[in-house]
Amino acid sequence: MGRGGDGTGGEVYRGLVHGLAEHMDMVGDVVPSVVRVGTTEGEIAIAVHGGFFQVGPGEGEDETLATVLAGIAEKVDEIDVARAQAAKEAAQAEIAADSRNDQETAASTMARAALERAELRLNAAKS
Repeated sequence: MGRGGDGTGGEVYRGLVHGLAEHMDMVGDVVPSVVRVGTTEGEIAIAVHGGFFQVGPGEGEDETLATVLAGIAEKVDEIDVARAQAAKEAAQAEIAADSRNDQETAASTMARAALERAELRLNAAKS
């Protein structure tokens, strides 16, 4: 998602991962979180709902290319907060309705996943 040749533009970082120019190759998991991408124009915050990342050589000399593969990724400034809040409430209602059963159903499993996505969106929008 980001790349930089001089170590100041295009750094990609999340938690303890900070990719700089000529960084060693690596691959890893991305937990649901906000990924911040530094570019020469500024920082972009992206809500990523899990996936993988890869850091390796870029196209030019002294370049590093970082890639994030995710099923769901949204720019934080484009998150529809009202929609996320409605999704959170709907998921909570589904979980509450299903909590009367002793066993978790497919519907409650899906509702828990929807709740996690909604909460990430809401938390990302606040940051």
